[in-house]
Amino acid sequence: MPVPSAGMYKFLVRPKWIGFHLLCVAAIVAMVSLAFWQLRRLDERQALNDRVAQNSTAAVVSFDEVTLADPDALVYRLVELSGSYLSEPQFEMVNLSQAGTTGSDPVNALQLADGSLVIINRGFLPAGSEVAPPPRGVVQVTGRLRKSQSGSTDQRVDDESEVINIRRINVPDLSDQFQQPVASMYVELLDSTPSDSSALQPVPLPEQSSGPHLSYAIQWFIFSVCVAIGWVFAVRKSARERRVT
Repeated sequence: MPVPSAGMYKFLVRPKWIGFHLLCVAAIVAMVSLAFWQLRRLDERQALNDRVAQNSTAAVVSFDEVTLADPDALVYRLVELSGSYLSEPQFEMVNLSQAGTTGSDPVNALQLADGSLVIINRGFLPAGSEVAPPPRGVVQVTGRLRKSQSGSTDQRVDDESEVINIRRINVPDLSDQFQQPVASMYVELLDSTPSDSSALQPVPLPEQSSGPHLSYAIQWFIFSVCVAIGWVFAVRKSARERRVT
């Protein structure tokens, strides 16, 4: 079959085809951008995995020795602190699932010796279990530092139990419930003396995987190549049809 001459491609500068070219270019740019975004997400996930592995196995340090100015570097760092729980307000992070079981996380504020507060996620409570009050008196707590979660806490007050149900631990939002200063990071409880309720289960570490980001990136690269190949086929097909006519 004869190859179309260069003159047969003049149709490519017509407005309709220029729009088609721009559409293909925009699609390719968007798909390549999404592919690189997934690769950046992969790098972030791997960096988080490394940080979690390092911080969660490091020696326990006193909360007083930790500077919270760089939360990203401290996430999942093991700390110990002592103080007295405030009985109110009693928060409950609802609609959670752990190890295939639905439930919630009771959350309380621990008052340190200097009067400041630290938000403590006391652990996972399976559905149907009663939210027990935190231990009274001075409590020694060991746990993991966590960054404040973003988004609204979506608080709803239950008039019967006086529990404030929340969707996430947004420390600035919860701080509005107190007169005392509140630490910018919260703590996931692993152990306490005296012991907390036996119904509570420690919140596990996040899954140490790279996620689907690499496969998604490859897919977006493949899609962009497909668009380019489709453009070539469309141009050649149109050129051949014009040669025949």
